[in-house]
Amino acid sequence: MRAFKKIDCWVSAILICSFLLIALIRQDETFFIGYFVVGGWHIISMITHGLNEWFTERWSQRWVYHWIVFWVFILSICGILITPILILMAYLMLLISPFMAIYYTWLCFDEVYVKMRRPISLLK
Repeated sequence: MRAFKKIDCWVSAILICSFLLIALIRQDETFFIGYFVVGGWHIISMITHGLNEWFTERWSQRWVYHWIVFWVFILSICGILITPILILMAYLMLLISPFMAIYYTWLCFDEVYVKMRRPISLLK
């Protein structure tokens, strides 16, 4: 678990920084491609965490985040039937997604480098 979580944390951070840097240099649709790549990575990570029940205790930060993403997904699906909901969700996700990605990366970092520390290392 520890190896996966470290890889997950660093891949997420590298993807965010890479796509941000490339988008600033190229100033084209790369920024939007980054939304899908980083979001896809986070969805895979969330599914892995959920299936393995890593840090998904009820009302934990990750548990709440998973439920928020679940409801965003449900509202987006409803938007297919009700166009104004889809337009609202598209604009909201355009603005909120970068902050969600940064928060998710911080959440992974916190789990690896704070919550998974050995108890003896907390005494120092």
